[in-house]
Amino acid sequence: MEAISVPKGFKVTPEQFEQLAYAEQLARMELTKDGELIVMSPTGGEAGRKNFNLYLDLGNWNRQKKLGEAFDSSTIFVLPNGARRSPDVSWIKAERWNSLTLKEKEGFPPIVPDFVIELVSPSDLKNQRYEDLRAKMQEYISNGVRLGWLIEPAAKTVEIYRIGKQVEILDNPQTLSGEDILPGFILDLSEIF
Repeated sequence: MEAISVPKGFKVTPEQFEQLAYAEQLARMELTKDGELIVMSPTGGEAGRKNFNLYLDLGNWNRQKKLGEAFDSSTIFVLPNGARRSPDVSWIKAERWNSLTLKEKEGFPPIVPDFVIELVSPSDLKNQRYEDLRAKMQEYISNGVRLGWLIEPAAKTVEIYRIGKQVEILDNPQTLSGEDILPGFILDLSEIF
């Protein structure tokens, strides 16, 4: 089967997006608020390894604290602006998640995560998608994400996004704090950098 090449700016309706997403489960896709379809390439080995470590660290904290639910990059959330987005790693407070119906939880949940991580992969840098990731982080915050980390392993930088605040850029941090959003969560970046 030949891969589909989607031109930048290609648009579909939310209904068409859902049909595509369920029919073609090999590709990761997102839909912007303007209906632009984004097909993301599969993750390479190093990016996959780093993503897995992010999942593990957040997942271990989440199992101990039992304050919410954690999600991997295959989960698509319907944001308030209508976009369908899948952060690399995300987390939602238990009471917010539990306010959804079972049908909403089983489909693309119509809820914005409280916390997201996006990891800049080598293919993002190669295909000049870093600015797209920054715009995506701003979109998350505009839609209600309370804390977001954009991690760029090659440059060893982290951009921290918070509601109502300027983006904070850290150079070669050793750890990141989940602040009051993820109380007690400290991410050790040694496996990422």
